[in-house]
Amino acid sequence: MAEQPSDADGMSYTEPDDLRLVRTFVTERALKLGLSPARIDLLTLAVSELTTNTLQHTGGGGHIRVWAEDGELICDVVDGGGPRPFGRAMPSAEAIRGRGLAIVERVCDSVSTTDVPGGTLVRIRLHL
Repeated sequence: MAEQPSDADGMSYTEPDDLRLVRTFVTERALKLGLSPARIDLLTLAVSELTTNTLQHTGGGGHIRVWAEDGELICDVVDGGGPRPFGRAMPSAEAIRGRGLAIVERVCDSVSTTDVPGGTLVRIRLHL
């Protein structure tokens, strides 16, 4: 997995009240990097799902970094949680939970995950 550039903007989040700031940060950064408004909505949805999962299922919050390279906007979400179960089918309409990661996979052009010291990194990509 490619390393984040040193000029990638980032922010940390630790509580539910931070999620509005996360969405604002990602939206503003994506606009500055040239992502179209419709694609920004998809990015914001994906990041919102990932960061909400962090706060619901891990301890200590997380960190987001956003940058562009090679015609893509790249966003890393890092937290203290374990591996993510990507590649699953969308849960049924009757399921109470479990749609977040499936939604992320469907709205992003690419999703990957890797273990990092102390947790997991989820990298999402959207074509500019």
